[in-house]
Amino acid sequence: MAGIVAVIVRLMPESLDSDLEAIKKSAKERLEEDGAMNISFEERPMAFGLKAIFVKFAWHEEKDTSIFEDKLAGVDGVSSVETEDYRRAFG
Repeated sequence: MAGIVAVIVRLMPESLDSDLEAIKKSAKERLEEDGAMNISFEERPMAFGLKAIFVKFAWHEEKDTSIFEDKLAGVDGVSSVETEDYRRAFG
């Protein structure tokens, strides 16, 4: 029986002008389509005024990480996607 993992993914916007709220909304919708749970967001300043979005969520361990990475990479306004943390949470 597979467990649940806690995941943190960093989304880098394409530019300072990227709409972070629109990115969050689209990311949440895409993740929920594939069963992500307890989705939350945190913005952190990176460099030169650019803010990264850190997405935290629960994911079924048996599902491949490429599923959520590919979904998030397809969000308009996202330049790059990097999984920062992936660890078993429950199960």
